[in-house]
Amino acid sequence: KEIRDQGSCGSCWALAAVEAMTDRRCIASNGTQNAHISAEDLLTCTSVGDCEGGSPVGAWQYYKRQGLVTGGNYNTKQGCLPYTLPSCEHHINGSRPSCDGEGPAPPCSPKCIDGYPIPYEQDKYYGESVYSIGEKQEQIKTEIMKNGPVHAMFGVYADFLAYKSGVYQHLVGPYFAGHTVKILGWGVTNSTPYWIVANSWNEDWGDNGFFKIIRGRDECGIESGIVAGAPKLK
Repeated sequence: KEIRDQGSCGSCWALAAVEAMTDRRCIASNGTQNAHISAEDLLTCTSVGDCEGGSPVGAWQYYKRQGLVTGGNYNTKQGCLPYTLPSCEHHINGSRPSCDGEGPAPPCSPKCIDGYPIPYEQDKYYGESVYSIGEKQEQIKTEIMKNGPVHAMFGVYADFLAYKSGVYQHLVGPYFAGHTVKILGWGVTNSTPYWIVANSWNEDWGDNGFFKIIRGRDECGIESGIVAGAPKLK
């Protein structure tokens, strides 16, 4: 149920990846490995992306080849490398300051925060495999049911930014940007099928940070670029 916040940085590709990696590791280990995989490590210490965007497939490949340390949200002191970019309001007015574009990524710091008992290299968790999932909704549903949430890409239009509740489908407004998110489930309301999706714009945006999007017709491309992977259990 956790929602992360990418801050003033186009790091959705890293956040959606580590959210799904964290959940999948917890599921595959029957809850015995529930460490948060670090978005900070993936964002700052890899060459697959930065605050101007990145490669979802590249994120999963890095996890498999190089491994990622643990790290919680901003200000949590959780794990080896917690997120260092502060929360901000994404396309809405709220209690936090407004996000201001996409600043530079913080520098890579291949050592854990003071007080964390495990050295950086020993704190790494690895992926076992990386794969893409077909765009038929039954394939996506089977994957989620069997292995956990998946990492999806889609096109954001102006009307998505103002989403509050209900099942989103693009109706009006210009294209805004590409975005990546974590799909964690599905359902039907008033005979409209939908995906349940976690965004990375904190809980003030949307429906407590989540949104529903119409399922089964590749809305805004959400079903056509899905990737995931299996964890290598410790």
